[in-house]
Amino acid sequence: MFQEGLKSLLLGIVQGITEWLPISSTGHLLLLDEVIHLSLGEGARELFFVIIQLASILAVIILYFSTLNPFTKGKDAKQKTETYILWLKVIIATIPAGVIGILIDDLMDTYLYRWEVVAIALFAYGLLYIVLEKGKWGRREHRVKELSEITYRDALSLGLFQMLALIPGTSRSGSTILGGIIIGLERSVAAKFSFFMAIPVMAGASLLKLIKLGLSYSTEEYLLIGIAFVASFLVSLLCIKALVAYVRRHDFSAFGYYRVALAVLVTVYFLTWGAA
Repeated sequence: MFQEGLKSLLLGIVQGITEWLPISSTGHLLLLDEVIHLSLGEGARELFFVIIQLASILAVIILYFSTLNPFTKGKDAKQKTETYILWLKVIIATIPAGVIGILIDDLMDTYLYRWEVVAIALFAYGLLYIVLEKGKWGRREHRVKELSEITYRDALSLGLFQMLALIPGTSRSGSTILGGIIIGLERSVAAKFSFFMAIPVMAGASLLKLIKLGLSYSTEEYLLIGIAFVASFLVSLLCIKALVAYVRRHDFSAFGYYRVALAVLVTVYFLTWGAA
């Protein structure tokens, strides 16, 4: 049990780090779980990954509770209205991926959650980050420098980019931040709005999974899930703060190089040791 607890802790830490950085939590968890192989039943394993995602979402809500809550003490009528408008934009941005995700959920589980798909997505998005940041896109003046400057059209555009994240390995935050850079958002604004977009999308997807999976699992399985939940939550708090601070002074090209390297690692592993 101690060994399984350490595995659960490690997976929770990796989820907390990779969910918010544009490097694909799916790619990392796929590779790590293949290597350490946490001993859970099939249903409990699916629930495990749903719950640690919810932990990451909880971290966003805690960190940005004042921004997201229209009833925060001290907000005047104008600030409350701005908060409602922010939520409306977030909802608009989540509609495309939410609708398509519901329609193709079973197809994704059957055909897309494969290492080949993850490796290709990691590599392709890595190259896109490098090209965008080292080219004219990365050097041009940003049109949107504050959350309040995001238009409804911007929100819908980011929602369309988020649809690409339905492909495992693309990274949900990676898709929306890339989209933000392309349409003219300042990097920290794109990152924050990406965090907010995650709340309804990931919470809704997790709820669907919970309904399908049920809650009939052993005490040991719940304990392992609980360990990973706490780890994912705490590490997510740190990583969200770190990413926002990082993008104020740096571009995303480093994440592009990292994604390309990880794609090669995933491919080498599954073509050699993974096939054994």
